[in-house]
Amino acid sequence: MIHVFNTMTRTKELFKPLQAGIVNMYVCGPTVYNYIHIGNARSAIAFDTIRRYFEYAGYQVNYVSNFTDVDDKIIKAARTAGISEHELTTKFEQAFIEDTLPLNIKPATVRPLATEHINEIIKFVADLITQGYAYVAKGDVYFRARKFPDYGHLAHQNIDDLEIGASERLDDGELARKEDPVDFAVWKGANPDEAITWDSPWGPGRPGWHIECSVMAIKYLGDTIDIHGGGQDLAFPHHTNEIAQSEAHTGKKFANYWLHNGFVTVGDDNEKMSKSLGNFVTVHDLLNEVEPQALRLMMATTHYRRPLAYTKTAIAEATQVVKRLQTAYTNLDFRLQQDDASPVEDSNLAAQVTAFKLKFMQAMDDDFNVANAMTVINDFTTALNVYAKATNVSSLTGHDALREFAAEVMVLGVNVQPSLDEENTKWIDEKVATRDAAKKAKDYAQADMIRAELKAQGIILEDTAQGTRWKKE
Repeated sequence: MIHVFNTMTRTKELFKPLQAGIVNMYVCGPTVYNYIHIGNARSAIAFDTIRRYFEYAGYQVNYVSNFTDVDDKIIKAARTAGISEHELTTKFEQAFIEDTLPLNIKPATVRPLATEHINEIIKFVADLITQGYAYVAKGDVYFRARKFPDYGHLAHQNIDDLEIGASERLDDGELARKEDPVDFAVWKGANPDEAITWDSPWGPGRPGWHIECSVMAIKYLGDTIDIHGGGQDLAFPHHTNEIAQSEAHTGKKFANYWLHNGFVTVGDDNEKMSKSLGNFVTVHDLLNEVEPQALRLMMATTHYRRPLAYTKTAIAEATQVVKRLQTAYTNLDFRLQQDDASPVEDSNLAAQVTAFKLKFMQAMDDDFNVANAMTVINDFTTALNVYAKATNVSSLTGHDALREFAAEVMVLGVNVQPSLDEENTKWIDEKVATRDAAKKAKDYAQADMIRAELKAQGIILEDTAQGTRWKKE
């Protein structure tokens, strides 16, 4: 049974979905005005890993994650670039897809855009006004935070303390428009020079940041959802405000479980990533420097709630682990293809595989404890390597073991199965066959020359008792 740490209660709770066998999950996506940084990637990877485990455990996951495509940052970046907001956001929506694909982040079930839901947002805001939860102030519409009971509970903050902080952040104009400093905008009246606006009953404007997620989560997943996730920096104000406006609108609990991932630190000094510190790292740039699956594994094997330290050492270590996992898979796969592999079940190996699966699930059931799960996978890797060298092997049970191993590792987003195109590797097989013939003829000079030629192209040969096999370096 899966237990999750609920930020709302600050305790681990037994996960009970609203519908048996189905998980409805909403995760806040990026604001698309630039390439995603590793902090964005950390959140995407953390919740993709959680999603993948639910699916591994047999659940159907409806996974909704948005793009914020209307925002002050977008307007500013578009002006700087001399292009329209739509051109800017379209570019970086596509960049997000291209940069997350190598990291094995699965596409969302639905990836909604704020700008495609303006009519629903306006209706939502109008309802809040009708109920007395929101008010119009010179073209803006604000939500009355104090009217909502327990405002700030998710972030475990007192509303009076929040009022002091809000008063310090606001400019005089906005402070004058608000009834209370803690009130937040659900609709922002347009400035005269803004090009991206929509007509509304309160004048031209655009949605406030928080309202889009409430509208889209409810539209695609229902009034109450199972899991809402995002970075821990979103607990306040974003998720706090989502709860208030959503529950005011529907009269129902918005989300049963709130999950938040930790920050990313950069370098050996564990500095929090920020542009001002000059350690801002985009995934777009990073993918030119590191192996994507190593980056994925490094980020996936730190527990989602803990801070993640991005260092070159951590990447180097993850690179070696990925190679070890893939080598274990290909070694046994190669061994099982030999003529002496038996079709009869191996009960000892079957028992080992069952034990590994049970331990893996026990680890992941405990709030997705990836560190303990990785310990199981490492033991599983060793067992595969030992079995590949056994005198007698079962092709039936061996392939069952490989399938389970690949499934567990894929929960962490790493693919251990060979993905090279057969046509593109045919020449390698031909070279190997020529070398085997040269060795048989005791032409060791030619055999060594072929090995060196392949090595120069990143292909490593391994001579085993079952014949020659190759792998990419």
